[in-house]
Amino acid sequence: MTHVPSPCRVRNLPGRSLIVLPQEIDLSNSPALCAAITSFAGVRATRLSVLILDFTRTGFMDSQGARLVQDVRSRLPARVGVRVVAAPLGVPSRVLELTGVRRDVPVYDSLAEALES
Repeated sequence: MTHVPSPCRVRNLPGRSLIVLPQEIDLSNSPALCAAITSFAGVRATRLSVLILDFTRTGFMDSQGARLVQDVRSRLPARVGVRVVAAPLGVPSRVLELTGVRRDVPVYDSLAEALES
């Protein structure tokens, strides 16, 4: 199985995978996170229809977090959907709004909403 850099957590569900991202995302860890996430998703590609990136525990994120979402999305097969979970008043939600990522990728306020869709 592909190793995802700590402190990420991975939870596999039927047809979906949930990746809980670390407390901080910036230039120091974003490239390694992107590589690990896309490698992980590639291994599960035949069984994966949705990849959920959970930013609810991320307290700091700069534009590298938004780039992470875009890069992961562009590297996955077109049939694999990417969903993002970000607390509505948190920094990640604001960064995703300011960078325009919310126009391209569905962003949910809670994990329950992302899992239900």
